Amino acid sequence: MGAAAFFGCAAIAFGPAAALVLLTVAAEPLRVLVLVAGAFFWLLSLLAASLLWFVSVQLSGREDAALLLLGAVAAVLLQELCRFACFKLLKKADEGLATLSEDGRSPISLRQMAYVSGLSFGIISGIFSIVNILADSSGPGTVGIHGDSPYYFITSAFLTMALVLLHTFWGVIFFDACERRHTGGLGLVVGGHLLASGLTFLNPWYEASLGPIFILTLCTGLWAFRTAGGSFRNILKCLSCKQEPEGRVMLYSALQVPPKE
Repeated sequence: MGAAAFFGCAAIAFGPAAALVLLTVAAEPLRVLVLVAGAFFWLLSLLAASLLWFVSVQLSGREDAALLLLGAVAAVLLQELCRFACFKLLKKADEGLATLSEDGRSPISLRQMAYVSGLSFGIISGIFSIVNILADSSGPGTVGIHGDSPYYFITSAFLTMALVLLHTFWGVIFFDACERRHTGGLGLVVGGHLLASGLTFLNPWYEASLGPIFILTLCTGLWAFRTAGGSFRNILKCLSCKQEPEGRVMLYSALQVPPKE
């Protein structure tokens, strides 16, 4: 039973992310580099948040709910600050690649970098949020034997899946807002991140946290889809699996061989 819970929760939490990596990232070396770079910047935010938490606990001498809430807010702001640093670095890299290219165009677009970096933020964040829970799910023990919720593991897996997808969507929206200098988009991304983190404080009242987080994920995904240039027409084309005929230009010579008599 422990092994089934472990692999089942791991598949729920990281199944969509693994599919995205295998289908859209693994075959492109530049995207793999962006994936690693994004994970590095998220780890920098984790290090800064950990140091801030350690100093705060040492100075205050307490670990209550108020300090935990402030720590969560600081962690979210540090993550978004590192996301901005990641954008600046990838923007410079994109300009450098365009300079080295023969046709003056970068082999990877900024939107692709935004998607991959957001995916890396989500994957590394999900790993750190659920790794201890997965270790406990392998047993021994029975969830809820002392009156707690028996849905702790599976709920944590779904929350992690939503977190991974949210970071992916936030990456697309954040990079586009930085490129266009749209402060409203940046504020909505930060606000959405704070809202998602704040909803987790409602656990173990999972009905009040899991539902709103998935609604937020759906709305953010639609927003990211529109930001990336998607439309309903593109969805219909994808579902129909029809390929448009390629336009071909045929050249005919003006000189013609005279017909034989």
